[in-house]
Amino acid sequence: MKKSEDKTRDLVARTILENGPQSALDLAARLNLTPAGIRRHLDRLIESGLLEAREPHRASSVSRGRGRPSKVFVITDLGREKFEHSYDDLALSALRFMENLSERDLVSEFAASRANDIERRVAHAVKGANSQSKKIAALTEFLASEGYAAESKASAAGTQLCQHHCPIAHVASEFEQLCEAETEAFSRVLGTHVQRLATIALGDGVCTTFIPNVSATAISATAISTASTTQTKKGAHA
Repeated sequence: MKKSEDKTRDLVARTILENGPQSALDLAARLNLTPAGIRRHLDRLIESGLLEAREPHRASSVSRGRGRPSKVFVITDLGREKFEHSYDDLALSALRFMENLSERDLVSEFAASRANDIERRVAHAVKGANSQSKKIAALTEFLASEGYAAESKASAAGTQLCQHHCPIAHVASEFEQLCEAETEAFSRVLGTHVQRLATIALGDGVCTTFIPNVSATAISATAISTASTTQTKKGAHA
């Protein structure tokens, strides 16, 4: 019985690891377990430090008058470390093989190809968004649906896009080209420069990308252009 329950708990945690934050009801339906059964496994996984419960991310458009939303369960750093990286090991082996295959930088080419695929799918997700904030919201929702446990936090200077989980962290820790190409894809989709401030792959607790406000970017570009023009005129008069 204990071995069977251990396998079920492993399946519960792996489902969250591979699919991102899940509510108890979602997990019960996905794994064909009773609500009481899934909650028993979740409680044990939380006690073991492999999972933690969080309030779900809610889009601003969602009405707040519908009652308190169910909590979602996410994998912890300990949980990520505990599960073997069999898929990651295969990916690492493949990329190392590509890296030594020829003089061409096939790893960077692969990273660019993966980023292009992300860009294509994200571009479809943000289609129709007529403002930067709506584009960021659409990008955040897309990443959350892909298992990145993403949320965005706006401030006066810009927005921080936070990804609390990275499905490829183990691979990206060795091949940073994957993170770099992904960041460039975000920049192209949003139509503005973005800056990666932290990554799970390099040991940070969360992947954080800073997206400056369009107005701030435009003001900065205008200031640089004006300064350049002024300097040119001064040089012409000298």
